[in-house]
Amino acid sequence: MSGLFQQNESRLTVQWTEEMIQIASPSPLTCLSSAVVGGGMRQVTRIINRHVDKEYHAPDPSKEIADWLAARGMSPDKTVVLLTAAYLMQGSKQVLDAPTFGLTAWVTAGIGNAARAGKKGPTYAEPTFYTPGTINILLLIEGDVTPSAMVNGVITATEAKAAALADLGVTDQAGLLATGTTTDAVAIFATQKRRGGITHPYAGTLSPLGQAIARAVHAGVVEAVENERRRKR
Repeated sequence: MSGLFQQNESRLTVQWTEEMIQIASPSPLTCLSSAVVGGGMRQVTRIINRHVDKEYHAPDPSKEIADWLAARGMSPDKTVVLLTAAYLMQGSKQVLDAPTFGLTAWVTAGIGNAARAGKKGPTYAEPTFYTPGTINILLLIEGDVTPSAMVNGVITATEAKAAALADLGVTDQAGLLATGTTTDAVAIFATQKRRGGITHPYAGTLSPLGQAIARAVHAGVVEAVENERRRKR
C-alpha cells in the first residue's frame, strides 16, 4: 500500500506512506469535507489524510498544519488535510467501477475512542477529552455529482461506517455498540466529469452511486479495523 501510483482516468497521483495518504489532481476537484484545514465545500487539488502522534494536541491546529505543509513545499491553498493517530499502512483501499461513475474509498481506522452517537460523553471543551483513534474516510467519485448528492453521500458513508462497526462488535466504554469514534472525519470529492452522460442527483442507498459508497465504506471500515486489531495482538 506504499509508494506512488496513478489513478488513470482522472490522472490523479496517490502517495500512500506511513506519514500520509495524499491524493493530488492536476485539475480542481469539488470537495465536501469535515477537515481541520480546507473543510466545507470548495475546489481543491490536494487531499491529505495525515498521521499524527497519539499525543497530538496543537493549540492552533490550522497554524501547525500550515507549517507542516510549508516544510514539505506544499501550499494550504486548495488543500484539504485530515488528521488521524491511526496507522495509515493498516488502512484500506476499495475500488468500484460502473458505467456512470468510478469510486475509490480510502479508509483508516483507530477505535480507541469508539463512541455511540446519542449517548452523553466528553466534549472537545473538556481538557481530558482526547484519546487516540479516528476513522477517516476519503471518497473519490469519478463522475458528475450535484452538491446535494455529495451531502447524501456523506450520510450514506456514515451509515455504512456505523453498520460495519456493529458487524464487528465494536463498543464504547459502556459496552454499547459504537457508531463511530469521537473524532471521525470524511472527505468526498468528485472530478465532475460526466460518465455515461449522467449527472448524479442522489447518493442515498436507493441510488447506484449510494449503494457503491455504502459497499466501499463498509468493506473499507471492516478491513481497516481488522488490520488494526491484528496489529495490536
